[in-house]
Amino acid sequence: MKPAAFDYYAPATAEEAVALLSEFGDDAKFIAGGQSLMPMLNLRLAVFEHLVDLRRVDTLRGIEVRGDSVWIGAGTTHSAVGRSAQIRDAVPLLSRATPLIGHFQIRNRGTIGGSIAHADGAAEYPAVVLTLDAEIEALSPRGTRTIPASQFFTGMWSTDLADDELITGITCPAAPAHSGYAIEEFTRRSGDFAVAGAAVALTLAADSTIERCAITTFGLGPTATRATAVEQAVTGLAVAGQEPETVARDVLDGVEAISADLHGPVEYRKRVGTAMVARAWQRAVEEATHG
Repeated sequence: MKPAAFDYYAPATAEEAVALLSEFGDDAKFIAGGQSLMPMLNLRLAVFEHLVDLRRVDTLRGIEVRGDSVWIGAGTTHSAVGRSAQIRDAVPLLSRATPLIGHFQIRNRGTIGGSIAHADGAAEYPAVVLTLDAEIEALSPRGTRTIPASQFFTGMWSTDLADDELITGITCPAAPAHSGYAIEEFTRRSGDFAVAGAAVALTLAADSTIERCAITTFGLGPTATRATAVEQAVTGLAVAGQEPETVARDVLDGVEAISADLHGPVEYRKRVGTAMVARAWQRAVEEATHG
């Protein structure tokens, strides 16, 4: 199938883009890499009268180290994120998540802002920015605002973005010393969406107690989910005393939105999720402890 007819716009600035979205309202949609939007348009699961192409907006692309954080332009492709030495050194979790996204053709076209705006519960980048306590920068005709990742994802394919807002960048904190990061996922085939996945970020104090802990599950429900109760419970404890399997069971016991789907029943998906958390926890601990 082919998409329904639409008017096409290619603004040169982000301000022009949000002005068009504000003018046309619900009848308009931004398109960046198009890796999520185009299949929906082709199948006519979504129909828009106006498409606003962001590829000419140069200010939406780029990677910059800004003090103790890294800014990534929303229009930066997955492949550019994956190749970046700055990302690899300062935001290793983002770098490690990138090869798990689809196939290389998708990574060459898809953008980090598009993935986050699409807010798929099984996608890697939303889980990563949630784990890192990243901030999402959004532009509208009213100006710019910053949205914490913890407040950004509101439900299945839904976010806190207003109807006339555009993601312009994502700011991730740089990895501190004595930190460990890991992301694990189980897929039926390479490039498929995750049946279950987990991302873990740990920072240890000088005495090897847990100073910061973030555990996020994805692929199990409508959104990626932080295990805040478990995070709080282990913070301040000796990392050596935390068994991966115990941590993982506690995390999955707290995930309320696990749903059965074509991948399998709830109990199967919970078992897979438990294994992914345990693996990610163990890898993060090893890196935080030994470097």
